[in-house]
Amino acid sequence: MSRGKVPMARTEIKIGGFGGQGVILAGTIIGKAASLFDAKHATMIQSFGPEARGSTCSSQLIVADEEIMYPYIRKPNILMAFSHDAYATFEPEMAPDAMLLIESDLVKPKAARGSARSYGIPATKIAEEIGKRMVTNIVMVGFFAAVSGLVSADAVRKAVLDTIPKGTEELNLRAFERGYDEGRRLLATGK
Repeated sequence: MSRGKVPMARTEIKIGGFGGQGVILAGTIIGKAASLFDAKHATMIQSFGPEARGSTCSSQLIVADEEIMYPYIRKPNILMAFSHDAYATFEPEMAPDAMLLIESDLVKPKAARGSARSYGIPATKIAEEIGKRMVTNIVMVGFFAAVSGLVSADAVRKAVLDTIPKGTEELNLRAFERGYDEGRRLLATGK
């Protein structure tokens, strides 16, 4: 098992950011990849602040090998933070040995506690290089797939294509591949 991989049985995931960053869509894609295309079980619950766009929102997922009887997470094994506010809000909930995945240009984490591992990617910058800032979430999903190893890259590609609006397939797949490649590079080099 490489350094970034998450052992499977029951993995609790929290994805947080501002409304409008595609946090809920990212959770939907990961859950779909696991349950429809990777023969696992998944649940998802979403939460919005008082306003949909601009306030902190989150999606909570559980991915498991067996049926999930309780859909709420207790201590996320993986926290994916798209914004610093989401990181500050949800970091205290993380399990001591959790994996933290951050948008490195927007989130400045404090020193990891316990045996938590932290991995960052400039997802917004990469999305802008691809041509549309709105695919930042898909870059993060690709990064998640590579670093966590929780769902297969093929399953996530299928879920992306099954979820995104028609006519945006090429753009979204490019975003996924850039995030995935960056995650694999980070695991291989440690930088």
